[in-house]
Amino acid sequence: MTVAELDAQPADAARSALERCCGARRWVEHMLAARPFGSPQALHAASDAAWAACDAQDQLEAFEHHPRIGDLRSLAERFASTREWANGEQSGVVGAEQAVLERLARGNADYEARYGYRFIVCATGLTAAEMLARLESRMHHDPGTERGIAAAEQHRITRLRLEKLLA
Repeated sequence: MTVAELDAQPADAARSALERCCGARRWVEHMLAARPFGSPQALHAASDAAWAACDAQDQLEAFEHHPRIGDLRSLAERFASTREWANGEQSGVVGAEQAVLERLARGNADYEARYGYRFIVCATGLTAAEMLARLESRMHHDPGTERGIAAAEQHRITRLRLEKLLA
């Protein structure tokens, strides 16, 4: 899809396309209001502004639209609209050692118990072991610091998904 095609879509179709990039309703509404974008640069600038306008609740809503790192079954079942993108983003878990996958599963559960939301990392290009190392290193952050890191990772994911949308 091109920016011109996104600009020309009816609101419902544009909403569906944008929801694949970020699941926060406020971000999507800001993006819809910013149309027409006219260029990829303007699209990204609108995305940055929309994400900056999101609060903690919006961030948590966006986090809920991601499968757990390494949970390929939930990826296939619950996240069908972004499955292809997320599969590519998490391709580092394919073929990972069972021990690493088990530690990722335990780490995800521990992270959710500590912070109240799933672990968010821009996994593109990372191996399962690298994802696990990032998860484990972030377990020592205070909740405010960690939510800020997760929000920055979400923003990176959104930018990458906008690029995929335009591909």
